[in-house]
Formats: sequence, structure tokens, C-alpha cells
Amino acid sequence: MDLFTSQIDSTQNILPKDGIVNYFGPILNKEKADFYFQQLLDHMPWEHDVVQMFGKQIVTKRKVAWFGDEPFKYTYSKNTKKASIWTPELLEIKELVEKQTHEAFNSCLLNLYHTGEEGMGWHSDDEKELKQHGAIASLSLGSERKFAFKHKTTKEKTELFLDHGSLLLMKGETQEYWHHRLPPTKKVNTARINLTFRTIIRKT
Repeated sequence: MDLFTSQIDSTQNILPKDGIVNYFGPILNKEKADFYFQQLLDHMPWEHDVVQMFGKQIVTKRKVAWFGDEPFKYTYSKNTKKASIWTPELLEIKELVEKQTHEAFNSCLLNLYHTGEEGMGWHSDDEKELKQHGAIASLSLGSERKFAFKHKTTKEKTELFLDHGSLLLMKGETQEYWHHRLPPTKKVNTARINLTFRTIIRKT
């Protein structure tokens, strides 16, 4: 880590109100981040995502993989996925993320963006399967990308850049009051993998 990233205050809330977002900066050194990036790129069961847009199902260039403690079903954008069971590398990353955030997670959605031209539109992670006001931890591997938040009512915006090996935590009322997105850019021509650790509500 350089001097700048070592001075990042992970307790600071980067949102002005109605939610909590903490940025930890890189929690992995470059060697370890490079290792996990290559392992996940080569060995995850990547599939093109399917989203609902303007009443039509669209197959995205972006690819996804879904893992959990058990074969959880997760539905977003009218598309249901069934979780695979953790790999050793994912469990290592999960343990590290839980140690940093002091939160517990039982599932992870991975996204693979091949270049900067692939992104994610404004949305909230507020699906019914997710724990209400539960924490969501996002680990970034690969190319640095801008990440943005927009308040659903006031339209206030907050933006930051997510570094290779860095961790972002969203919790509290964030998903209720804010949208977030990964804007596309032509300035990035290398891949990024994003791991979003979540808590699925177990059905009793």
C-alpha cells in the first residue's frame, strides 16, 4: 500500500445522510490481489447475466457467478440463480472480508467486467431474499473503476474510485435511500472482478 491508501479512514461515512458506506482501501497487497484475480478469472463458473430492461430480457456482456453456504436461490431483474458451494479461495476471501468489516455473510455474487465499456446501471440491492438493512461488502480486483451513489429523492451524488484489492461496505439504510452504479468508460481496457458478499434470509 502507498502512503495515500494507508491513510484512508475506514470509519468515515462517505454518504452525507440516509445510510452508511465505508471505504477501506486495499486490504490485499498487490501480489495477493493478483493471485485471487487470476484464480477467480480462470476457475469461476462464469455465465452471462440476464436482466429485464424495457420489458425484454437482455443478455449482458458482463458475467456473473453466485455462491453461498447452501444452494440459496436469489432473484433479481426477474432472473433466479441458484448458489454454488464455496471454493477454498472464496472462503479465504470471505474470512478476510468478515474480519475487516466485523460482519457475517452467507453468500456472494461475483461480477466479471471484461473492459471498462461493461458497467452496471443505477440500482439498489434490495431484493426480498436479502436481509433488510443488512451489510453488503464489495471487494474489487483488477482494473480501477469509478463507483457512484445517487440519492433516490434528493438526487445528491457521491463518487469514488475502487482500487485493486480494495473493500467497500454498504450498510444501514443505504439500499433504501440510495442507488449505486458502475459507470462504463472507454478509458479502461482491462478486466475487473467484483465480489459482493451478502446475507440471504434462510427460510424456516
